Amino acid sequence: MEAEAYDDVYDEPERAVGFVVDEGRGSLPYRLIHGEALVAAAAWAVGEAGVDLLDLTVPWYDIADLARPLVLHDALCPMTPPDFIASCVRAASGRDTVVVGVRPVTDTVKQVADGRLVATVDRDALAALCSPIVLPASVVAALPSRPTADFSVLLAELRAAYPVELVEAPPTARRVADDEDVRVLEALTDPR
Repeated sequence: MEAEAYDDVYDEPERAVGFVVDEGRGSLPYRLIHGEALVAAAAWAVGEAGVDLLDLTVPWYDIADLARPLVLHDALCPMTPPDFIASCVRAASGRDTVVVGVRPVTDTVKQVADGRLVATVDRDALAALCSPIVLPASVVAALPSRPTADFSVLLAELRAAYPVELVEAPPTARRVADDEDVRVLEALTDPR
């Protein structure tokens, strides 16, 4: 994984617009963390990062006409720090590249062929997709329609057409997959 370290110095980023994506994620975005729904915690972080949240009913052509970076933030990454989101916006705008938050892969990954384990994959070459995905204004203007809510598919599409920079996200930006993950993330981010 060739991920850049994120810039944690808070400077006012270029004003971006964004969505908190909960589509296709079942009911998990509405579970509670620190007494708030995951989707609400994610929206708070995006707002604190200086991103103007948009309603999903805003037509895509209106968003493209704004000529601003677009932040797509996964509701399943509710505790992503606002300064990390702002840093990703600055990087996307300053370098005119798509910026994607990722976490290192810590599990052992094996290759299987014909039902047999054949090799161990080098974890350093892997990344776990988290959030946000920030599109610079030039990419927003070039897209014919709203990006897919499936971040894995979106990343593959973006990598095929635009420069993409992977940026290592802090541990609190991890993506949750179930109630146990939510409990772990809540313990990790307990303010006490």
